[in-house]
Amino acid sequence: MAFRLKKFSGFRYESQQFMGRNQLVNRLTSQVGSKEFAENILIERGHMNYDGSLTQEGIKRNSMTAAERAIDRASKRTGRNKSEYTYNPKTNKATLKK
Repeated sequence: MAFRLKKFSGFRYESQQFMGRNQLVNRLTSQVGSKEFAENILIERGHMNYDGSLTQEGIKRNSMTAAERAIDRASKRTGRNKSEYTYNPKTNKATLKK
């Protein structure tokens, strides 16, 4: 199943309330605007089963904060150490420390 994320003209402040641990589904729901859409994304990524339960990878991601997930994504993408990154909550992105 292919999906396309909505493009937003401005920052979505609703997701700022779901920055902590064990809020993976709530945060993604607030970002995409629909729980069903969020669950479909998580199923496609392998983080959720069709019955709505989290997979082992989903449990691992759910136990991370938004910052830890962003840093983990950046680290996996570049192969650099996680300690080399800093997190920007306004953009939900991790960038290399200066």
